[in-house]
Amino acid sequence: MALKISAAVLEKLAHKHQVAKDEILECFANKEGGDLIDSRADHNTNPPTRWFIASTDFGRVLKVVFMRHENGDIVIKTAYPPNQEEIRIYRKYGIQGDEHE
Repeated sequence: MALKISAAVLEKLAHKHQVAKDEILECFANKEGGDLIDSRADHNTNPPTRWFIASTDFGRVLKVVFMRHENGDIVIKTAYPPNQEEIRIYRKYGIQGDEHE
């Protein structure tokens, strides 16, 4: 398995969201719930777009959005501090481990 982030996404993470690759890795390591699938029509991808909310080692909470390919590679689409509605959805569905959007 490899974590892949395109140059364009790395630039967006750094400039728009002030998120570093290491913070994303920390969120994967610290994740306590399951992944949710974004089933909205305008976010429909193959493989499906997944997301979760977790904390970095320093307690920064991030929403991590990614795709998991059949070969095991994880492609990061974005990561940013979640809003209250995203936190509510993840607490309701993600912590239980259900896949939902």
